[in-house]
Amino acid sequence: MADGTQQEFPTILGPDANFKGELNFEKGMRLMGRFEGKMNTPGRLHVAKEAKMQADVEAGAIIVEGDVQGNLSASDRIELKQTARYEGDLRSTKLVVDEGAIFNGHVSVGPDNGKGGASAPRPAVHQPAQPPRPHNAPQPQPQGANK
Repeated sequence: MADGTQQEFPTILGPDANFKGELNFEKGMRLMGRFEGKMNTPGRLHVAKEAKMQADVEAGAIIVEGDVQGNLSASDRIELKQTARYEGDLRSTKLVVDEGAIFNGHVSVGPDNGKGGASAPRPAVHQPAQPPRPHNAPQPQPQGANK
């Protein structure tokens, strides 16, 4: 393993590891095995291609190449690589989605979205639809208009 990668991701959960619970770390972690639970770090999380994760994650940055289910929140950025399979809601300041990535969920991206934890994204505001009116129907008159 290259020295630069080891410094960037000093914690590694190997391909034969299976972890359930809550995990906190400071710098960066590469997940190559299975993880289920909750993860919190100001650093970076890299979910490798062969990894499977069911978790809610708050991190500085998240790179997904593997299979992830759960809510992701990053103060900097989330990257969904070509091999990513992600289902859940995400919040981040920046989002990069490579062609071929599979994503099913809600997205909240922008400068204010990386702050304040992994609460669910705000629902979209929908205006009630107006029923279609036949093209020959009279136009509605404003209130107080003379007839």
